[in-house]
Amino acid sequence: MPISPATYTVYQGQTWDQVAFDLWGREGMTHHLLAANPAYRHLVFFPAGLVLAVPAVEAPPIEEPPPWQER
Repeated sequence: MPISPATYTVYQGQTWDQVAFDLWGREGMTHHLLAANPAYRHLVFFPAGLVLAVPAVEAPPIEEPPPWQER
């Protein structure tokens, strides 16, 4: 089941990984955004109001850390 909206409007200075985290709770999903928005791949920081296409993908479930990694 897709959990993404069709578009996402960025704010000034936002980055790819911040958008991925806002959408899916994972910075590791950034590659999906890059693939869906090839015209903007050169940007590191977004200008305010840029609208990105958001692919319909599911974030994998968050795994619990092993006991030795818990804080």
